[in-house]
Amino acid sequence: MPDLSRLSPLKPVLPWLLLALGIAAPFALSSYDLNLLARFMAMGILALGLVLIWGHGGILSLGQGVFFGLGGYAIALHMKLADLPAGELPDFMVWSGRESLPFWWTPFASPAFTLAAIILVPTLAGALFAWAVFHRRVGGTYFALITQALSLAFATLIISRQDVTGGFNGLTDFYSIFGVGLTSPGTGSMLYWITLAILCGAFVALRWLLASRFGILLRAARDGENRVRFLGYNPTPFKVAAFAIAAMLAGIGGALFTLHAGVVSPALIGVVPSIEMVVWVAIGGRYSLAGAIVGALLVNLARDAVSSAFPELWLYLMGALFIFVVTLLPRGLAGIAKGKAA
Repeated sequence: MPDLSRLSPLKPVLPWLLLALGIAAPFALSSYDLNLLARFMAMGILALGLVLIWGHGGILSLGQGVFFGLGGYAIALHMKLADLPAGELPDFMVWSGRESLPFWWTPFASPAFTLAAIILVPTLAGALFAWAVFHRRVGGTYFALITQALSLAFATLIISRQDVTGGFNGLTDFYSIFGVGLTSPGTGSMLYWITLAILCGAFVALRWLLASRFGILLRAARDGENRVRFLGYNPTPFKVAAFAIAAMLAGIGGALFTLHAGVVSPALIGVVPSIEMVVWVAIGGRYSLAGAIVGALLVNLARDAVSSAFPELWLYLMGALFIFVVTLLPRGLAGIAKGKAA
């Protein structure tokens, strides 16, 4: 292995470098490229949650797309209702033969309810799911397969309920958010700054959390759950809390992505997207918060560039990158910054 110790000074500088680039981006990029960067930053928020549960908790989840979708659909429901004339239904409901709005759509007309739902629905869903699984001491490969099945079931449910979810096409054609036109001058920049602020806030909060007693016990449970139990600690609440936090971050990321992309659909939340989310973090470094952000940005930027020119090659390239990182750089790109190849 090459000597990577020369690169170790990059470790403490990397978060500040990312912040500086994020602040400078609106002054250097076109509106299209800025929107693209904001989408990937929203994905970076989800990636931070994966560092918490996978890197520090040893919990490999292949179903984060579910919580990403819950946040995305929550904000999409509000925007669809906000743009509808009184008494009318969304076009896809009319085409499906519905005559009334589903009762569970109605509360999303309220901005306050929508914001609460973006945070609380993924968090509570993640907490309930994690408690049900971890309470029975299910973990490892079995847990990963269960979460993968969960993402498949959720995507299938969305597709099968065309009349209330938009089906495979999802929800799109949004024009405003909380009374502000999405195409109005300055709206794109405002949403970018909000996304950057939330990403920075999540980074700082998780960094504090991982340095606290909670983070120490979470890593202890990862490295030796039975030993933690022998010492008198129940690791289940810590794992449930970590998973709920990761689900919350995924939901927030999904809502922000939907705002920037203007669409949410099953293609963004199923099995394949959930696996891709793990690949971002593996490439960036599953133990590093900054590395996960870098991984999410680089992989998605590469995907946008490569899939546009050679759409059939992208999945092969991503698979090759994942194999390379797992075999030669198990700590990801963050391992290089820390001067460690393995």
